[in-house]
Amino acid sequence: MFPNFRAVATLILCAAVLSAPGAFAQERRVPASPNEVRLSYAPVVQRVQPAVVNVYAAKTVQVRNPLMEDPLFRRFFGGGGAPPEQMQRSLGSGVMVDSSGLVVTNNHVIEGADQVKISLSDKREFEAEIVLKDSRTDLAVLRIKDTKEKFPTLDFANSDDLLVGDVVLAIGNPFGVGQTVTHGIISALARTQVGITDYQFFIQTDAAINPGNSGGALVDMTGKLVGVNTAIFSRSGGSQGIGFAIPANMVRVVVASAKSGGKAVKRPWLGARLQAVTPEIAETIGLKTPSGALVANVTPNSPAAKAGLKLSDLIVAIDGQVVDDPNAFDYRFATRPLGGTAQIDVQRGGKPVKLTIALETAPDSNRDEIVITTRSPFQGAKVANISPAVADELRLDSSIEGVVVTELADNAAAASVGFQKGDVILAVNDTKIAKTADLEKATRTPSRIWRIVVVRAGQQINVTLGG
Repeated sequence: MFPNFRAVATLILCAAVLSAPGAFAQERRVPASPNEVRLSYAPVVQRVQPAVVNVYAAKTVQVRNPLMEDPLFRRFFGGGGAPPEQMQRSLGSGVMVDSSGLVVTNNHVIEGADQVKISLSDKREFEAEIVLKDSRTDLAVLRIKDTKEKFPTLDFANSDDLLVGDVVLAIGNPFGVGQTVTHGIISALARTQVGITDYQFFIQTDAAINPGNSGGALVDMTGKLVGVNTAIFSRSGGSQGIGFAIPANMVRVVVASAKSGGKAVKRPWLGARLQAVTPEIAETIGLKTPSGALVANVTPNSPAAKAGLKLSDLIVAIDGQVVDDPNAFDYRFATRPLGGTAQIDVQRGGKPVKLTIALETAPDSNRDEIVITTRSPFQGAKVANISPAVADELRLDSSIEGVVVTELADNAAAASVGFQKGDVILAVNDTKIAKTADLEKATRTPSRIWRIVVVRAGQQINVTLGG
C-alpha cells in the first residue's frame, strides 16, 4: 500500500500539467452525422455477455465457541457432540471457454467449496463440478453438470499482442448487483510486483473492477478474451482505477490441462533457480541497467543443465521476447507448449550465448502424498515427498530433501500450531524424516513434547511444542 501523501502528490502533479501554459488544446466539434452520435460498445457487449457467468460457491464450516474449550464451562453448560455448522458463501464471475459447459474462474472464488452453482446471463442456474484448481495462477476450471446443451463461449486473444492504451471491457457481477459492464484501457502490462500468485505477470487496467468481478472477463474490441479479472488495488475495498487480470495466454494453458483430463496443470520445467538483478549486482557485472534473470542454481540432469545453462548466466530473452526479471521469465516459460523447445538468450561473461532448452514436465515419481490423521501437531496436514515436480510447484530449493506440507485444512491442528504450506519437515523428536512414511510413523507415538526441525523459506527453524 502506498502512503497517502504519494496519492496527494500525484493529484497535484496532474493538476499542474493540465493547467500548464501551452498544454494541448482539446479539439471540440459537433458530431458530423447521427451515426457518430450513436457510436457504442453495445455490439461487442451483446456478443460477449452470454458467455460470462456468475459463480456461486458455498462451504459448510464448523463454528467453535471458544468457551467450549474450557472443561469447567463444558461441565456446567454442556456442549457435547459436534460443533454447530454454518454455511459460508462467496460470489464471483466466470467465463465459458468451451461449448460443452466448461467455465474458467478464479481459484479463490471456489476454494474449499462444497457446492458450486453457475448462473447464466438469462438467469438460468446449473450445478457445477470442479474439474481443476491451480493455486499457482489463482485459476480454476468448472464444468456444468448433467447437460447436453451447447453454450456460447469466448475465444482467446493473444495477450502478448496487447499494447498500453488499448480499449478493454470488464464484465462480471460486482457486489452481487447483477451482470455489469465497465470500460477502460490497458494502463500497464507485465506487472510483476503485485504479490497475488506464483506467476507475477499481470495486465493492469483502469476499467472499474470490484468485489464480485473476480473470475470475470476482460475483453478487447473484437470480443475476444484478453484476461481474467482477479484483483484490485484499493484502500477502501472498492475500485480505484487499478485492477489486475491474468493474461489470456496463461488462462489458455490451464484450460488446456483441464480439457485433457488432467487434475493438475502441466507446465515446462526449467530446473534452475533464478534471482533478480539488483542495481548493486548490475554494477558488479557491468550492466547498464538492472534487468534480466540471473541463474543462482542449476539442478543436475534438468532441462536447464542439459541445455548448458550455467551458474551466473544472465537470461535476457526467451524466443525473442525480452526478459526483465525472473517473474517475466517464469511467465514466458510457463506458457510455452510442452514437447517442443525454447530458445534462450544468455549473457555469459559479457558475451551473448544462445541455448536451446527442451520443454518437458518435471519428474514426479515417489510423491506418496498422505494426510496425517494421528493425534499430533501435524494432524490434518497433507504432506508429500519432495520430487522435482513438488519442488517446482512449491518453489523449493531443488537440493533440499525431506517431507513437505502441501495443503492444510482450515480447522486442522497443524494449521492452528502454525504450520504453513511449503514447510519442509526434516526431523521429529530427533528422528530424521526422509519420506512421508517416516512422518506418519513418528506421529503414531504419543508425546507430551514435540521437537520439530522445519525449513521455511530457506531458513531452518527448531520448534518445541507441548509442555
